[in-house]
Amino acid sequence: DVVLMADLDIIYFDLDKSFIRPDAAIELDKVVDLMINKYPGMVIRLESHTDSRANDDYNIALSNRRAKSTYDYLVVNGVDVSRITKHEGFGETQLVNRCSNNVKCSEEQHQLNRRTEFVIIKMK
Repeated sequence: DVVLMADLDIIYFDLDKSFIRPDAAIELDKVVDLMINKYPGMVIRLESHTDSRANDDYNIALSNRRAKSTYDYLVVNGVDVSRITKHEGFGETQLVNRCSNNVKCSEEQHQLNRRTEFVIIKMK
C-alpha cells in the first residue's frame, strides 16, 4: 500500500477541479521520493474519483482529468512513465461513503470522495 509505505495523507481535489492543490503536492512529493529513492522498481496505477454532485458522464471526464494531473505531476518530478501503468478516472462509481446521488451530505463528506488512490502493481 503506497499510502502506508510513504506515510501519505490522501490526495484530495477541490469541487469541480482537477489541479493539484498545495496540500496534495506535499503528498505527491512523498510518492516521488518513495519511487525514486526507496523503491526504484515499484510500478503503480493511479485511480481518481469524484463526488456525486454532477452527472455520471461529467464525473468520469473530471476524474480522468484528475488522474492525468496526478500522473503529470509525478512524471514532471522524475517518475519514469513506464512505472505508472495506468491513470484512470472512475467518476462517482467508487464512493467511500453513503453520499450518492440525492443524498444530503456535508462538504466534508463529499470531499472524501474527491481523491486519487495509488495501487501498487509490482515491486522489484
